[in-house]
Amino acid sequence: MWSNLRNIVEALKKEPWVREAVCSEDFWRSLMEWLETHLLTSFLDQIIKQVDEIVDIDPDLPEQKILARATRYIVEFLGASSASVRIYDPQSEQMLSYGSYPSHEEHREIYIPLEGSIAGEVVKSGRACLVPDIMNEKRYEDKEVVYRRGIHSLMAIPLEIPRFFPSERDTRGVIQIYFPERGREFSPLEIKIAELLAKRLSYVIARKKIISMHRLNEKKDAIVRHIFRRLGRRGGIKMKEVFNAVIPELADVVNVQSCALFSVTGDYQHVTLEAGYPEGTGYHGIGQKFAVSTEPAFEIILGLREYEGDGSYEVVSPSYILVVDPQKTSIISPRMKRFAQEHNINSILYIPLYVEGEITHFMTFDAIEQRQRYRDDEIELFLFLGQELMKAQRMERLDDILHDFKNPAIASAGFARRLKKMLEDGRFEEHKDQIERYVDILFEETSRMQELALSIYAVGKEQVVDMSEILRKRFEINKEAIREQLKQNVILREGPFVGGLRVSCFPIHLERVFDNLLNNATKAIPLKGGTLSIRTFEDGEWACAEITNTGRIPEEDRKRLMQGEGNEGRGLYITYRIMRLLGGKIEVESRKNTTTFIVRLPIHWEE
Repeated sequence: MWSNLRNIVEALKKEPWVREAVCSEDFWRSLMEWLETHLLTSFLDQIIKQVDEIVDIDPDLPEQKILARATRYIVEFLGASSASVRIYDPQSEQMLSYGSYPSHEEHREIYIPLEGSIAGEVVKSGRACLVPDIMNEKRYEDKEVVYRRGIHSLMAIPLEIPRFFPSERDTRGVIQIYFPERGREFSPLEIKIAELLAKRLSYVIARKKIISMHRLNEKKDAIVRHIFRRLGRRGGIKMKEVFNAVIPELADVVNVQSCALFSVTGDYQHVTLEAGYPEGTGYHGIGQKFAVSTEPAFEIILGLREYEGDGSYEVVSPSYILVVDPQKTSIISPRMKRFAQEHNINSILYIPLYVEGEITHFMTFDAIEQRQRYRDDEIELFLFLGQELMKAQRMERLDDILHDFKNPAIASAGFARRLKKMLEDGRFEEHKDQIERYVDILFEETSRMQELALSIYAVGKEQVVDMSEILRKRFEINKEAIREQLKQNVILREGPFVGGLRVSCFPIHLERVFDNLLNNATKAIPLKGGTLSIRTFEDGEWACAEITNTGRIPEEDRKRLMQGEGNEGRGLYITYRIMRLLGGKIEVESRKNTTTFIVRLPIHWEE
């Protein structure tokens, strides 16, 4: 310290106003001691206290609150009027408003351009910018606001948060400190202090980032843990259970009102709501398919429409779309705006999910809070969640397919065994009709099993089919399965049927519904035996298929089934999901000694 003070004193002696003074060495020694004891020590105490106040800001606070609190300390220490922070957003190439003291966020522009602005110049140069008179500064456009607040001069200090990984980018911004004096002269000491406090603020944000990264990994582990825990269950993985377990894990990241996973058709013309949280309160019913053109945000995220807004009420980037104000934005439909208002949704996040460069799914997050932006680590967590949910969805479909393979596989084996026996007998002409029939059935069933396997990725095209004819065919396959499983004393009854009972659906879906219901009805028949019967009928606008079996279902189980909860197995769970997709209904009636399932689909009327 003495050597530094000696240098200061020697520099002081060279000043013109000091040269004429006659001072002894004892005077200069006493001056150095006084400066160290009374000036430098006190000054350093103040600096250390101010640095500690900034460094000790709670890193668990949101970034905007951290920045607002830090600017308050800077304002108070420098005797300024106010201060604000802007962060450079490389995706929009604009400076984003990100906190101020006193808070004037509602009156500040969300974005200002990088080019031609003071904030932008500081970010690009990495050096402080001093403005003695704002009213005469061309680069500062919003002069009316600063004049109204009695602000006339400005010191803009660079803020930089270094990256942690090579793939990341440094976060750059600016702290703008406002003073009431016009023509103010900024001392080098003020500038150095402001730069020091800005660097300590960078430390706080970096510490928050480290904590966020740790929690991000914890969230990822929790998501994977929940999914794998459900993989080991007897009933297999079910998206409803996965959503209910995983989404609450994100509560401290975003206050989710609801969220949904959508799949996208290969031509980008339609989307299907695959899963949602909480179930039953989504904008579209789970399993419903609808046109992408119904929501402008969907078209933008899929690259079917150019974004033409000014960024006032939404943030559009390659990684996500954030609707900051659902009521003022132009990229969501009027119906979605009404839904947002009714459910207190104040911001909506859309995240695209890619497979080999193509968007196959996307997720939406409806938040109660009005978010201005999401951090990179938050977006990373949502992307990870989406990718894991896509895997879970594929595993769910695989579980469904494996379950639905059973009946056609058993029946096909039975028909093949009988066909082989006929061929071994060598009486081809005598059994010609039966051989042809068995070959046709084997061809249909093996083709259907192939289609089931392929339906993990797609379900073909909607077709108009005869419900009665499909029910009869599936009944015949179930009949063969009963024979192969040696189930005794089962009386089978068919009819009456309504001919030409046409419905529009994915045929494989309707076949799976009937297979599962017939399989469950067969298993429910008591060991002593009973009846399994089917019929079809019309009921107004509905085409109806009825499956009745001996054996009464408990009322509690009936209510649970009507809510789509299913049982310990998987068949009814699959059935209810498919019926939602088909836009139909399923009813369960329990009488004294019988249970009846009624499948209802809208009748297809020819135009």
